[in-house]
Amino acid sequence: MELKINQQTKKFNAESLSVQSLLDLEIPQKQNGIAIAVNNTVVPKNKWSEFFVQETDEILIISATQGG
Repeated sequence: MELKINQQTKKFNAESLSVQSLLDLEIPQKQNGIAIAVNNTVVPKNKWSEFFVQETDEILIISATQGG
């Protein structure tokens, strides 16, 4: 499966991936304070386990930062 994550194309050896599975592979330690959008649609955190990405989807992972 080929996905575009934050403007970078990545390949995965899986036929199906939920958003949660994808995050477990990409950023296993840092899953608090992030938002996910798939094809410009925000996926609520409570739907990550049941929302499956498709071949060639564009995923945006946004991290909250502190500062001022």
